[in-house]
Amino acid sequence: METIAKNINNQVEMVIETVGRPFKPHLPTISRFLVVATFYEDAFRILLQWQDQRHYLEKARHFPASLSPLFLGFNIMAMLIFSTCIISKRIVGPSVATLAVVVAMQAIAYGLVFDMLFFLRNLSVTGGLLLCLSESILRRRSKSVFASLPQLSESERHKYFQLTGRVLLVLLFIGFMFNGQWSLLRATLSVVGLLACGMVVVGFRAKWSACFLVSLLCIMNFLVNNWWSAHHSNYKRDFLKYDFFQTLSIIGGLLLLISIGPGGLSYDEKKKEF
Repeated sequence: METIAKNINNQVEMVIETVGRPFKPHLPTISRFLVVATFYEDAFRILLQWQDQRHYLEKARHFPASLSPLFLGFNIMAMLIFSTCIISKRIVGPSVATLAVVVAMQAIAYGLVFDMLFFLRNLSVTGGLLLCLSESILRRRSKSVFASLPQLSESERHKYFQLTGRVLLVLLFIGFMFNGQWSLLRATLSVVGLLACGMVVVGFRAKWSACFLVSLLCIMNFLVNNWWSAHHSNYKRDFLKYDFFQTLSIIGGLLLLISIGPGGLSYDEKKKEF
């Protein structure tokens, strides 16, 4: 039985490797772009809806008239500049920290701190950012002439970033489970998705489960968050677009996990030691 399972595992890994070989050199760049896609969308949405955004902050959230344009301007500049830095692999650490601060500031400013679905989704996006940071650390270490020497302050730290990133990424499915009406299809997807999420968290067949989650999220995203089918005057259009790009960011985080692996604090890596 163990031999059969091992053969199936090897065959599946071979298929994944064959299919993914043409994309492998470009996968990290594609992944980083998808991770920050929601920040680009948010920045351009604020620009296009500047007056509406100011009106909401000043009337509904009681922002001073002099503060709201500064807040919105900072958000636009931070999201555009530091998202580009992450894609271009420049000052990744400060860029990740700044975008995480932007997420927290927006949650407070728009009164979404206690919105559980928003909270879980943004934690998942933050998980993708942490994987970008981990990938940056791995890349710097591989280029260092001292890469073979002990570097606890950095090489060990990236393991915890990867572990935290894996845990945060899969929180999206908890939000999916508790949002919307239940059906047999929804229950089935929730159970299967949670099993795959558990595998990602512990790092057991992490690339398999991440590939499955990417496929599942892509299908769900295009079926559920199809903002292009909503009329321009429909208020749900912006919400669907926001959810669509946030899900793209989480897909980017999962693709980055496929690219760099689950890290040292995972079942897959620990098994190699025995």
